[in-house]
Amino acid sequence: MDFSLTEEERLLRDTVRDFAAKELAPMAAHWDRTGEFPRQNLEKMAQLGLMGMLFPEEVGGAGTSMLSYVMALEEIAKACAATAVILAVHTSVGTMPIYLYGTPQQKSRYLEKLCRGEYLGAFALTEPQAGSDATKIRTRAKDNGDHYLVSGNKIFITNGGEADIYVTFVVTEPGIGHRGISCLLVDRDTPGFSIGAAEKKMGLNGSKTTELIFDNARVPKENLLGKPGDGFKIAMSLLDGGRIGIGAQGVGIARGAYEHALAYALERRQFDQPIANFQAILFKLADMATRIEAGRLLVYQAADLRDRGKPCSKEASMAKLFATDSAMWVANQAVQIFGGYGYCRDFPVERYFRDAKVTQIYEGTNQIQRMVIAKIINR
Repeated sequence: MDFSLTEEERLLRDTVRDFAAKELAPMAAHWDRTGEFPRQNLEKMAQLGLMGMLFPEEVGGAGTSMLSYVMALEEIAKACAATAVILAVHTSVGTMPIYLYGTPQQKSRYLEKLCRGEYLGAFALTEPQAGSDATKIRTRAKDNGDHYLVSGNKIFITNGGEADIYVTFVVTEPGIGHRGISCLLVDRDTPGFSIGAAEKKMGLNGSKTTELIFDNARVPKENLLGKPGDGFKIAMSLLDGGRIGIGAQGVGIARGAYEHALAYALERRQFDQPIANFQAILFKLADMATRIEAGRLLVYQAADLRDRGKPCSKEASMAKLFATDSAMWVANQAVQIFGGYGYCRDFPVERYFRDAKVTQIYEGTNQIQRMVIAKIINR
């Protein structure tokens, strides 16, 4: 399979690489240390057209391919993984469902603002008792004339408190499992809707992760996405694209950790020579580079299938599984190469290590990815 880049794709990749190196990398440690949300990054990315990459120009997007999108995510994640996940969630599950399933009125109200970065999107599915088994959500939306009254809680919501629109999954007809789940577009100023506590996380500290609280929140029926009972179908249809994006984040995190480790190994001297001269270090670096290349190819393959409208559930899960497991492994090796310095926050590999871990968990744990792959290959 030929992944030779067009001139336009190379230009986009190099533009994002330059932006990430100049604007994101120098501040990544600050956002990690303070937990400050990097709002200015989104404004700058919007100016580059990155907030609406996958959407047509007529709705305010940039009209790029999935392949271009994952290349951009890799470059951003290499510099600042927190910014990468903010963008990924906004794009794949905050904006895409409105583009795919929205009414003309919903698209007119939200889509252009999301694509231009005037609005930030979020995705609200997970609940305290509903993680990998999304059919067990309990947040209830009761029919109340021209609106729904929504009650319940969501947890682990990326962009929580910062987003303008929340793609929210609720039970509209209890007792019939996934067929009773619907999807509502909830504006941040909806009466009865509030933001709960922010999680204190291991990594990705510049990305806000919060609880959402619905206390008889009044959501107009015109904000129903699709038909009643379409919610589970909508959520599942977004997973392949989301998982490809998480795979790209894994590649970017791994590449960042590897490049820092390589530079350190060439500079650090022990026993009167650079530690890169020692086979123990060289073999680590060789394995790190190999896993990064393999992960990128899996991500590119899945993105290419997605661009061509081909089934890609297996390939998306393989890309997510391998690239994020590799990110964790590579970051661990990078810390080891740095030795004691790698355990200190003055050096970036410690941050890559913490940021890598959650990529094995969100957008479907890597155990779920194995289940998806196994089910497909066992047909």
